[in-house]
Amino acid sequence: MNAVEIEEAISALAEQPFDSGEFPFAFLQAFGNKETTIKKLRAGASNSSDLGGVLQRSHIHIVVCTPGAVTKTLAALKASPATAKAKARFILATDGADFEAEDFDTGETVACAYADFPDHFGFFLPLAGITTVKQVRESSFDIRATSRMNRLYVELLKDNPDWGAAARRHDMNHFMARLIFCFFAERTDIFHGIGLFTDTIARMSAKDSSDTHKVIGELFRSMNTKRGDRATADIPRWADAFPYVNGELFSGSVETPRFSKIARAYLLHIGSLDWTKINPDIFGSMIQAVAEDEERGALGMHYTSVPNILKVLNPLFLDDLRARLAETDDNPRKLLNLRNRMAKIRVFDPACGSGNFLVIAYKAMREIEAEINRRRGEVDRRTDIPLTNFRGIELRDFPAEVARLALIIAEFQCDVLYRGQKEALQDFLPLDAQNWITCGNALRLDWLTICPPTGTGVKFRADDLFSTPLDQAQIDFENEGGETYICGNPPFKGARKQTVEQKSDLCALFGGGDDYKDCDYVSGWYIKGAALLPSVKGALAFVSTSSVCEGEQVQHVWSRVFAQGCHIAFAHRPFPWRNNASNNAMVTCAIVGLSRNDNGVLGIFDGETFQACSSISPYLAPGAAKFVTSAGSPISSDLSEVVAGSMPRDGGHLILSESEKEELVSRYPDAHGLVKRLSGTSELTGGIVRWCLWIEDDELDAALRIPPIRQRIDSVRSFRSDSTAKTTQGYARIPHKFAQRSHKGSRAILISATSSQNREYLPADICTNNFIISNAAYAIYDGALFELSILVSKLHLAWVAAVCGRMKTDFRFSKTLGWNTFPAPILTEKNKADLTRCAEDILLAREAHFPATIADLYDPASMPADLRAAHERNDEVLERIYIGRRFRNDTERLEKLFELYTKMIASPGAATKKKRTG
Repeated sequence: MNAVEIEEAISALAEQPFDSGEFPFAFLQAFGNKETTIKKLRAGASNSSDLGGVLQRSHIHIVVCTPGAVTKTLAALKASPATAKAKARFILATDGADFEAEDFDTGETVACAYADFPDHFGFFLPLAGITTVKQVRESSFDIRATSRMNRLYVELLKDNPDWGAAARRHDMNHFMARLIFCFFAERTDIFHGIGLFTDTIARMSAKDSSDTHKVIGELFRSMNTKRGDRATADIPRWADAFPYVNGELFSGSVETPRFSKIARAYLLHIGSLDWTKINPDIFGSMIQAVAEDEERGALGMHYTSVPNILKVLNPLFLDDLRARLAETDDNPRKLLNLRNRMAKIRVFDPACGSGNFLVIAYKAMREIEAEINRRRGEVDRRTDIPLTNFRGIELRDFPAEVARLALIIAEFQCDVLYRGQKEALQDFLPLDAQNWITCGNALRLDWLTICPPTGTGVKFRADDLFSTPLDQAQIDFENEGGETYICGNPPFKGARKQTVEQKSDLCALFGGGDDYKDCDYVSGWYIKGAALLPSVKGALAFVSTSSVCEGEQVQHVWSRVFAQGCHIAFAHRPFPWRNNASNNAMVTCAIVGLSRNDNGVLGIFDGETFQACSSISPYLAPGAAKFVTSAGSPISSDLSEVVAGSMPRDGGHLILSESEKEELVSRYPDAHGLVKRLSGTSELTGGIVRWCLWIEDDELDAALRIPPIRQRIDSVRSFRSDSTAKTTQGYARIPHKFAQRSHKGSRAILISATSSQNREYLPADICTNNFIISNAAYAIYDGALFELSILVSKLHLAWVAAVCGRMKTDFRFSKTLGWNTFPAPILTEKNKADLTRCAEDILLAREAHFPATIADLYDPASMPADLRAAHERNDEVLERIYIGRRFRNDTERLEKLFELYTKMIASPGAATKKKRTG
């Protein structure tokens, strides 16, 4: 269950007559507990309460008590030995009138009337496995409002199915945007009274809902009619109390979907919520999901959290503004200069969605401005920061509308906070009809028309606030000559998940060729942003999939970015990016900031740490702005060639399980010499035993005399002949062989093609000459043991993680990018001997734990102490060869590796000169 579904269930529970016997079970069911779990608790099988309540191990201890004994009961729950033994996180006591609870993990408590406990449902979200940031837990209103809006939306579509069709989806979304504004306006006195909109509908529309749509339509018409025109417009007296809103929010058709009795009840209930608590930076994304079919299943979860947004905005420009404020020493002139500077700043999000980044930036700047005004003794001063300096592009119309509403609401809330309710209301209406959010394809629009450089005129003007032509250029900025900061969270679309249109977008930006085909969609925003920076004063920063800073993409993307004269000004190294749902997919993201300005401190954020540096490489490590290019052979002369394993391309017919192999050789002993052990990544890490037919040309006649083998060979021939790939068809002439063979009859180092990001070392092992290494792995035939030492080092994994890219979240090994480019220093014979001993120690430590698999041994939570010690010795020996000591962290490792790589490719001859002394 997601947070919205939980809120709905909890609210429904609170609205029902209180049942002391059923409450604990209904409460747990509301948080997603399955019926089987509830049955066990009812039967007492899993209920170990010592107070006559319900105790769910590791979760919650609930007791329904006699009237007036709630506080006493909560104390008893806290002191209960059963609570401690079961490691319950929460305790809860209620008598149906009062409600109290405590979270032992945070120390937070809840005390309220029973009817109000749904307001605190976020307090208990961990019961549903939802880990939330503090802000989300405090955003109960936003989730409750989203829940009610979703109910209304779904109910309206039941009775107005045509409004859900593509042709009318815009009308439906626009109607919802109008409602959101009205609900907010009637609770904040914008409509000159509390509850005017909802109360009017309740009073003037029939209870059977037959004319609800007509009443709402008249209210919308009133809000679009100027006071002086209302007499001739025949506005009903009961609608005349509403102000003229303008902004074209209520212009055009006032047609409203028809309401059922249920829909009318939902609307009235929504209006009764306290909309003064709306949090526009979160609510916008939540309400956006109401109108998006594919997102509705995760209502309340699709948004970018404020802490993550600030990871972009703070180093981009907010930290600098705060630093300048601290440097003013309350000097009035310096404060004035800073305020004037802020009034000219433009914030531009070319993938703005429902406006989260713009809203957070606006609110943060208003906070700084308010402090300036306080220090200058001008606390009542109107803001100098124009709302229209916060620009955005959004592909879909409804999020674009929500973004405008969110900014309007944020402006009003800031005015109330910093100037007072009276002053805020005085300046709020009528709304400005100018449109500063563009609806269109950001990768196709000219960004200079949205954020033109100083002095550039505007060719077109939007017709109104809520209707935007796709090719629209933008309105003039109120203040010229300022900085432009580009930010946002563009769509996460990998190279294999893009639509034809999205591929076309990238192709146009990349200037043709094939480079774009392997690039993430977000790369287009970096390339367009870098192209804009030469024309404006400012910088940019985006949240993106980390893969744009890994693997082949680096060369394709960053060569184009650096060609614009940009450099990486700051970066957040890859970190997990999750929605706050219990079953969400995790994406590994990075944040990269670009600038053409050499001022300021460059630096890299890695979790909570910050490292200042003189330059940042596109792999988000200290180093030159250079990228690693694929190499056909190792640049380090001491390293051997890596080859891809042999590719069967056989439809599985040349591969045998352990049981199939045993049956074959038991029935046909002559088959024994035709079968070899097969190993790839899964066999290496998981200990899976598989075999394959390995038949040389001079063995073919003997093989064909064995019926099961002849049948398999025939099946391979058919598989290859029937393939649509011409290369595969060609291999049908050798159906007894793997399509591509790299096997040598010698010992080999087997290297995993992929590895879990949780492992601290890349899996590799030694294979005898009877192993066939498949194309699911790599091999170094006749490789030296010191090379195994390098392969399984932290230093090598840091390089692979940085330059090779990933398979989903797994590390991905590449011979041309990860091994051939690895910058190993020239090794002395003593170095090689020391590393060889380290490799032997690692292999012996593994052997001591046979039959444990690589997956078992390299689980970070249970890695054997002797194996970890062997790896630590290996890392120390190798790293001392580089710098005479252990590296402090991966950032330092990469800094040294990139430094050495740059030197080696600049002077390739230096890599071939070997020292012969030890």
